[in-house]
Amino acid sequence: MPTTSAKDGTSLHYRVVGEGPRTVILVHGWMVSGAVWDALVERLDLMGLRLVIPDMRGSGQSGRPDGGFSLESLAHDVLAVADAVDARRFTLVGHSMGGQLVKWVAAEVPARVEGLVLLNTVPAAGLPLPPDAAGLFRTSADSREKKQTILGLACKQLSPEALEALVKDSMGISPAAIEHVFDAWTAGGFADKLASITAPTLVLATDDAFLPAAFLREAVVARIRGARLSYLPGPGHYPQVERPAETAALVSAFLAGSLPA
Repeated sequence: MPTTSAKDGTSLHYRVVGEGPRTVILVHGWMVSGAVWDALVERLDLMGLRLVIPDMRGSGQSGRPDGGFSLESLAHDVLAVADAVDARRFTLVGHSMGGQLVKWVAAEVPARVEGLVLLNTVPAAGLPLPPDAAGLFRTSADSREKKQTILGLACKQLSPEALEALVKDSMGISPAAIEHVFDAWTAGGFADKLASITAPTLVLATDDAFLPAAFLREAVVARIRGARLSYLPGPGHYPQVERPAETAALVSAFLAGSLPA
């Protein structure tokens, strides 16, 4: 399986699916790996697309360093993967904390980003949690019970099989990533960079208890020039797992209708 190296030498694993001329990089969020995209990838129309699916540091088959978990460092890891596949221009799809990372990339190198899809994205300003929830999330590294509790709070339409797959994936995330990436995404801190984003942007909202549509409209859509909101009723925080067919249809429609051929 292909790998590349981050600036600090950390091994970054990624998968490539499809051979089309348009590169689409799928960036996962906290507590999971690139495997979180599997159900979506199975349902996407791959005509003309090359999907690149990294495991962020500390997850999946990527290296497990003790540090490098700031949003800026993680965003540079995404760029390292883009460079490894010779993608001078690309579309970014980010989920949850991955939505923060792709916004950072789109603001930092706007000339390289053709489009931006943000699924249940954490705002660039961060998302502080109440102390009880923060304690649960940050100390969940080695606990299946805590992971199941978190997913139970976050999701509304997970099948038992999908829940077990997410829990299994989450148990492979390094403790350092669980703790330090949690600290990074809750703090945010780069809302001022959003004015630099020029790419067409779609924000997907669901019945996510943590990130409801009205909140995302104010905290994300209103801050990115020309961004639009799409609302998918029913699922919670993981629409690509809870409702993969509908989520794939929305992503495919954006790719077909909002970007240059």
